[in-house]
Amino acid sequence: MADAVRAGDHGKGNAMSLTLSASLQAAVFDALSGDAALAALAGGVFDAEPEGAPDLYVALGDETVRDLSDVTGPGAAHLFRVGVVTTREGFAGAKRAAARVVAVLGGGLALPEGRLVSLTFRGARARRSRRDGTRRVDLTFRARTEL
Repeated sequence: MADAVRAGDHGKGNAMSLTLSASLQAAVFDALSGDAALAALAGGVFDAEPEGAPDLYVALGDETVRDLSDVTGPGAAHLFRVGVVTTREGFAGAKRAAARVVAVLGGGLALPEGRLVSLTFRGARARRSRRDGTRRVDLTFRARTEL
């Protein structure tokens, strides 16, 4: 997940927001890549678009993180995407894999650093590339983390 910090954020809260962002990314990657049912549907989970990709895979996408630190301690809000990409005909396989991604992330995550306060599925967008014919389902999630 690519990190972007809101303009105007600075100082210690910024560093903590990015620490929480890295921790969230690690937890998302570990949960998805460790799920046997998702592995049966997709050829892998990647944190960047892979070269020589399998015909259906999951890729961690963009993230926007906003510092929510307050007097009680450091915290952050994250809006992030997970993409399911395929070269197969139709969207059926990608949508099955996307549904599994939502189920896995909805089951809770253990962060290596910090604590996940909440994680919600915000929506999905399915589209086909006119350039190369690939199909993708982009899933959007919102998370709240704190140290």
